[in-house]
Amino acid sequence: MSSTRLISSLEIVHRVDDAALAYTLARMKVLERIPGNPVGIAWRTLDGATALMAKNLPSASFNSVVGIRKGQADQVRQLVEWYHERGGEGRFEMAAGDCDPAVGRELARLGFFQSGFHAALVGEPDAKAEAAREIPVERVSRRRDMEDFLDAYVTGWGIPDSAREQFKANVRSWLDEPGWSLYVAKVDGRPVATAILFIHAGIGYFADSATDPAFRGRGIHAALLTRRLRDAGAAGVDFVCSGADFLSTSQRNMERAGMRLLFLRAIWTPLA
Repeated sequence: MSSTRLISSLEIVHRVDDAALAYTLARMKVLERIPGNPVGIAWRTLDGATALMAKNLPSASFNSVVGIRKGQADQVRQLVEWYHERGGEGRFEMAAGDCDPAVGRELARLGFFQSGFHAALVGEPDAKAEAAREIPVERVSRRRDMEDFLDAYVTGWGIPDSAREQFKANVRSWLDEPGWSLYVAKVDGRPVATAILFIHAGIGYFADSATDPAFRGRGIHAALLTRRLRDAGAAGVDFVCSGADFLSTSQRNMERAGMRLLFLRAIWTPLA
């Protein structure tokens, strides 16, 4: 997709939302395959809006309604009740462009409030992008390399020591997921940062980048972005996208890499 075609539109907003949802569902399905479904994975789609639930995992992205659009205020109560029937609460994400005063009023009536924003960014892939040579970024292709990826991942995301081995066991199959590319960055041979490229419906979605706190501020996140921009370009995607906390370091790094803000998601959470 040329830069003249990557102009803000509701179509692109929806494609970005669809890619983010597809990635989240792919992650949740990995957990659902654990015998007995101990995480309590479930989801429901209602006229395009998808309610996600991981009953025993307090992850915001795994316990959200995404894709709700204008004219769907009458569906809000059904989705809230779906969570309550399963012992959860959930939250709602609405992309700018799809925000509807009627939906907001119904959420407020049911005890939700707008608690924050999340940024969605887009950019052009670049098959010729080159990262700094002093920060090697490797694509994970072998089982033994997966252990380096997982070691850096749990450190970067601050997963407690007591939960690390179980987490690693739960997600080792990421290496075999279709459309996924896993990356690990190293400093002096030590794995210190990770990132994922997820390709879906002609879009390269940048996900789950995390750096060991002891190595932040050295350009490692930028190196992971550059590698994914290059590989997404080689894969022939229409454009790349990602999400970040608004005005976070991650957002700023993506903008430095040539990506730009497309829209904000309004986050609605329960009052209590």
